[in-house]
Amino acid sequence: MTITMINPEELKAHDFFESHCWAKLKAIVFCAVQWDGLNAKGSKLLSVASLDFAEDDDLIKEIIADYDFIRAKLINDGFEALTGKDGKWIQARTKGPGHGSVSRAFYARTSFVKKIFEIAS
Repeated sequence: MTITMINPEELKAHDFFESHCWAKLKAIVFCAVQWDGLNAKGSKLLSVASLDFAEDDDLIKEIIADYDFIRAKLINDGFEALTGKDGKWIQARTKGPGHGSVSRAFYARTSFVKKIFEIAS
């Protein structure tokens, strides 16, 4: 799940709680939807959740660690070094068509989205 595009200058300049990534994360509403088949004409809403945690919550601390790692990698190794392999809960990977894309975005890993729904239920 895409969180937000990465602007390298913004990422270099801002700590997590000042970042565009945090602004997007704290505003996202997660909706779990059941689709019955590839060309389903309808769907069923299963659950709705949001990232409603204190800034000192353990999950937020781990997300901050991911953000800080990605930020340091950008500063030390450059924008092209950002890869989807980094980060436990969020990752910075290419965004766009096909291989060779030069843009990057923050993505929520599947395990992160799953964790949000587990906590909400």
